[in-house]
Amino acid sequence: MLVALVSLVGSALASSRSATSLQPLSHQVLVSVNRFRVAHGRGVLHESEALDRAALRHSLEMGRLGYFSHNSADGRQFWQRIRHFYPAHGYSYWAAGENLVWASSGLSASGAMTMWSSDAPHLANLLSRQWRQIGISAVGVTRAPGVYGHRRVTIITADFGVRR
Repeated sequence: MLVALVSLVGSALASSRSATSLQPLSHQVLVSVNRFRVAHGRGVLHESEALDRAALRHSLEMGRLGYFSHNSADGRQFWQRIRHFYPAHGYSYWAAGENLVWASSGLSASGAMTMWSSDAPHLANLLSRQWRQIGISAVGVTRAPGVYGHRRVTIITADFGVRR
């Protein structure tokens, strides 16, 4: 039993070394999103810890399992994953949106914004008047498998939400 526990802890530590949260980049993306919104006559979005957790879980999962999709690895649609962290109960209206981006050579907040703003669905999320909150997770993954080709990558997930 103790051996199994030590093995599990060792595996978790090994996994955590290959994927790390890039908090400063996450914050820079938040600032960039809000600057962009204000420049286009939209209100600022408030950071939500619940949406931050949803975004982090998704960024880490994509990096660990080597896929890039709004759907989760288990096939759930993005809004189902987000709802787990950002529940709808107790509210008469709930909605969520998501922007994703990744790059194998250094990804900056301005780079993420450039990619998102040049794609109609991502731009629509950035400028939507319905969103009130946002959660952002930037992670760095060393030797990411699958679609990432075992390269060092940066993955950013931005989850948008509103509850009222």
